[in-house]
Order: sequence, then structure tokens, then C-alpha cells
Amino acid sequence: MSAEPAAGRHTTSLPEVSTVTTLRQRNRALVLKHVILAQQTTRAAIARDSGLSTASAANLVADLINDGLVEERGSVSSKGGRPIALIGPRAESAVTIGADIGERGVAVEMFDLAMNRIDREFRGGAEEESPEKIGVDLQDALEALRDRNAARWPTLLGIGLGLPGLVEVGADGRQMLYAQSLGWPPVPVASLCDVGTPVLAENGAKMQTRAELWFGNARGASHALVALLGRGVGIGVVTDGRLMQGSHSSAGEWGHTVVERGGRVCRCGNRGCVEAYVGADAILDAWRRTGATFEGTGWRAIGELITAAGAGDPAASAIVDDVVDCLGAALGGMVNLTGPERIVIGGWVGLRLMESLSDRIGASIRRHSLARPAGQFRLLGAAFGGDAVATGSALLPLEAMIAADPAAPRPRG
Repeated sequence: MSAEPAAGRHTTSLPEVSTVTTLRQRNRALVLKHVILAQQTTRAAIARDSGLSTASAANLVADLINDGLVEERGSVSSKGGRPIALIGPRAESAVTIGADIGERGVAVEMFDLAMNRIDREFRGGAEEESPEKIGVDLQDALEALRDRNAARWPTLLGIGLGLPGLVEVGADGRQMLYAQSLGWPPVPVASLCDVGTPVLAENGAKMQTRAELWFGNARGASHALVALLGRGVGIGVVTDGRLMQGSHSSAGEWGHTVVERGGRVCRCGNRGCVEAYVGADAILDAWRRTGATFEGTGWRAIGELITAAGAGDPAASAIVDDVVDCLGAALGGMVNLTGPERIVIGGWVGLRLMESLSDRIGASIRRHSLARPAGQFRLLGAAFGGDAVATGSALLPLEAMIAADPAAPRPRG
């Protein structure tokens, strides 16, 4: 027979302590994310939006202030009572870095805890590069940022990499990049940079989705599609407010779903993929085959195509018609599959198309969808432009910090 506790003595089992601690940690993370998302809020708003009691919210805010992660920012008047204190993230308490990595170079950006960009660095050029050269570019850019921001570097939360391919985490915890479309061999993510700080990676389309979900046009949506159209094509699928990952984190390779059996050859080696029709190289190659001449292979060239189509050029008009129809078919299928409330189109090609063709694109998506879900979504251009992937990448270390034990020691500014 087990001994009973002495009279009057209260005991708490280890599982109960663990449950209480976990709940408090989760609530702290909830409050911290609310403050960062809101940028400026009040204790009452935190309690209301987080589903916490006013006392619990106040206590958690006090803890986060003591940790140096949030701060009071003056006050606003109330109706007949004491002034209401405004709460915001303590921007200088930490920095995070996000990198947009493509086959032609890297764009690396540094942000403070309030997600204000404080520095950036570019490397690479117009030519396609090898994984080894990309790694050199990335390392060089990071070292340049470290040299210019030496005083803040010790507060670095980590580095997020938005990569052009599938990113998987192995059983040993190592991340691997599989960039089939670029013809690269499997690349260990750790080989791309080594600056003595945590490195987290994910596909670039998911990084754009993360930026739009936190601060952009997917914010507040429970179900959304966030498409990235550039040289590569991908999508982020938001379900119940969360970014879909798939069993091996490969969900979102929409650019390599087939829209035409036996169609155009795609960079991945298959035929008829979405990317082979609405990716930048595919669009411009199709225009070039009509005998058209134009400058470059990027933003300006896509703009020339759209302008020529708008001016009545028959070859350019036929190319644009085909792009709009194919994009509508590809996204219409996703509408039927996922039932989004919003579709957000970004990436530099996507933004170019949405500037003047958004109504046509929306009509094409609805034409290729079932009538009921076709009437249940809004089409929007991405809020973030060329820095969407870098911004979303910088959020990855921030998410990891928020999800971790908020009471654990962390960098202090």
C-alpha cells in the first residue's frame, strides 16, 4: 500500500506541473506573436484576441517586458479611466535574417524584432550559378552584413533560407535541398552557409506565403492559396490558418503539376507542367518563337510583352491569352481541390500580370472552377514585391523562437 501524503500537505504530480508549464509557455508564445503581428496593441486587445483572461494577459505581458522582448510605448486616453498603455515589440532586442536564393544569386535581408528591414546585401548576377557558387555568394553576403552590424550580431535569432526546390528534413535532422528543375544534385543546406548560428530553410513559395500570411494579403485567412510566379512557379496552401507542409515538406510543387499531357518540356524533365506555360522563361521563349525581339529576360521583358499585347500586337496577344487561360486552369483546379477564401498572386511575373490583367485572370480562374467555389474567393495581388521571399525567410527563425520555450534565455540587445 502506498503512503498517503501528510495531512494538510498539497502535492502536485510531475505530469500536472508539466501540463501547467506547457500551457503557460504556449500562452506566452501566443501573446508574443500577437504583439509582433499587431505591432502596437493593448493588454485588453491581447486578452480579447488570445482568449485569455485580462489578468493572465497582463501577467504574460509583464514577463515578456522583463525578458526584453516587448515594451510599453506611451498610452492612449480611455473613456473616463486611466490612460491605456500601448504595447509593442522591442525592436532592438533581436535581429533575424532572411535570404532569397535563386539559381542566379542571393538577396539577403536583416530585420529587427518588429520586422523592420535594417540592412540588405545582394550577390550574383544574370548568369545561372552552381550550388557551390551560390554558397560562396551567400557566405560573402552574410559576412558583409555581420561586419556592418557587429554590435547587433550577438542578438541574431537565426537565418532563414528560401530555396528553389524541395527542402526536406532527414531522420538525422539535416535539411536537404532537391532542386530537380535546376539540375542540381541533392544539396545539404548546411553546406550553403556556416556563420555559427541556426539556419532554417524552406521552399521559396512557402516563404512568400509566410510573409503574406503574417503581414500581407493572406493575413487573417483560414484558407488561401498564395502563388509565386517567377522563373520557377510554386504555391503555398493555407488550411485552417496553417501552411500545408505534406509528409516530407514537399507540398506546394504546383508548378510541376501537369496541365497538358505530352505538352511542353519543363525544366524538371516532365512535359506539360504549369511552369512550362506560366514561368518567365516559358512565356518569353514562346514570344521569341514568334520572331519577337525584346530586351532582357526579366521584369522589363515581361512588361514589354504585356504592353505589346495591350497595343494589339497579334503575336503578343496570343501569348498573353494563353498565359491567362493556363494560369486560370491551373488555379481553377486548386480552387476545386482546396476551396480557398482568398487567392494571392505574387512573384515578379505574377505581380507584372496582376498590374493590368487581374480581372481577366480572375475570370479565367472562375471559368475553370466549379460554380460554387468559384464564387467564394477573392483574388488579390501580393502585398510584398521583390522582397517577399526574404521577408518570409526571416520569419522562420522568428517563428522558431516564438514556438520554443519563451522563458528560455535568448539574445538581448
